[in-house]
Amino acid sequence: MDTLTSLAALPRHAPKLPDAPVVGGTPKKPLRVAIVHYWLVSMRGGEKVIEELCQLFPQADIFTLVCDESRLSARLRQHRITTSFLQKIPGARRHYTKMLPLMPFALEHFDLQDYDLVISSESGPAKAIVTRPDALHVCYCHSPMRYIWDQFHLYRKGLPWIGRVMMSLTAPILRVWDVTTAARVDTFVANSAYIGSRIRRFYNRDATVIHPPVAVDDFKLGTGQGEFYLYAGQLTGYKRADLAVRACTESGRRLVVIGEGEQTAHLRAIAGPSVTFLGHQPFPVLAEHLSRCRALLFPGTEDFGILPVEAMASGRPVIAFDAGGARETVSSPDVGLRFAEQTVEGMLEAINAFEARESEFDPAVIRRHAERFSSEVFRSRFRTLVEDLLTSRAMPGVDTQAGSSA
Repeated sequence: MDTLTSLAALPRHAPKLPDAPVVGGTPKKPLRVAIVHYWLVSMRGGEKVIEELCQLFPQADIFTLVCDESRLSARLRQHRITTSFLQKIPGARRHYTKMLPLMPFALEHFDLQDYDLVISSESGPAKAIVTRPDALHVCYCHSPMRYIWDQFHLYRKGLPWIGRVMMSLTAPILRVWDVTTAARVDTFVANSAYIGSRIRRFYNRDATVIHPPVAVDDFKLGTGQGEFYLYAGQLTGYKRADLAVRACTESGRRLVVIGEGEQTAHLRAIAGPSVTFLGHQPFPVLAEHLSRCRALLFPGTEDFGILPVEAMASGRPVIAFDAGGARETVSSPDVGLRFAEQTVEGMLEAINAFEARESEFDPAVIRRHAERFSSEVFRSRFRTLVEDLLTSRAMPGVDTQAGSSA
C-alpha cells in the first residue's frame, strides 16, 4: 500500500485525544467580585438590590459613575467604591442624569480585568463595562434605559429646548450602543417578567426573572379595615397619582398622599377636602400609614413596584392598574384587585368592587403572599443562579465558592 492509499484509509474524523494532565500549580485564589451600579446618590430600590448583593458577596468592590457617600447606607460604605471621571465634574452629584452622552466613555474606562465575577445593576448604561474574556458577567436589569426607548418622548418633552435638541441628536447613537453592549452580558436577570419581555424586545435576549428584595420584616401587620386610602411615591406624570386624587375627590373618600414631585402643585389644585398631602416622609411615617390604610392605590405602570409588596407586608390590600409588575405582585384575589382602564372611572369601579368585599381580606394571608418577595428569597435565588453559572464555567485557579455569604 503506497503512502497516498494509506492516508486515504485513515478515519476522516480522528477520535479526540484526552487532555494532557496538569501537574503542580498553586492553591486556588478567592473569587474576585465587582458590582457595577449606574450611580449611587440615594437609597432607593436599585440601591437596596446592591445592599443584598453586598451581603451575598462581602468581598465585592463597587464601581459607579457618580457617588454621594453621605446618602449611602453603612453596608455600602464598608465596600471599596470606585467612581468615574464624571465625579470630578462640578455639580455631578446633582446633575448626573444630564451627562448621559458621556456615560459610555466613563463606563468603558473602568478597569475590571482583575475580577472573575462582574454583576452590573442596570436601568442606565451599567451593562456596557468591559470585562476579562473569561470572566462571568451577570446583568441584573431593573429596566432597559427608558429615556432612549419607550419613554423617550416623555423625557424629551420635559427638557428645555437645548436639551431636546441634544437628546434628539444623541439618542439614535445611544440606542445603537445600548443594543451592541448587550452582547457583553453573559446572563441577563430581570426584576420582573414585564422587564424580561422588554429585554427580549430591545436586546433580543432571554432573561431569568428574580424579583427584587423587599424588607418584609420592616413592616408591622395592620389590623382591622383601615382608616383611609393611601397613595405613596413620586408625584410624576407616568405614575398617574392624578387618578387617585380625582377618584377620591369625586367620591368624597379620604385619601392620604405621601411623596413629592413636579406634579405636586397640579395635584393640590385638583384635590378636594377629602385629600391630604403629607409631602415627603421618612420611612417610619410611611410604614405607619401603610399599616393603617384601607388599601394602597397604585394607578401607574411600574417595572416591578416595591411599594405594593410593602403594603402587602403590612397586611393591606392593593388596588392597582392592570399592567407592568402589578400583574406579578397583585396576583391573587386574596391580596387585592387590578383595574383594566387607566381612567378615573376605572379606578372608581375598582374601589367600589373592593369595598363590596373589603371584610373578606385577611391581613395574615396578605402578609404571607408578600413573603414570596422577601430579601431572603432574593438572596437564595440569586446565589443559586450565580453558583450554577460559575460551576458551568471553568475558571482555572479560582475558588468559585469563596466569599459567598448566606
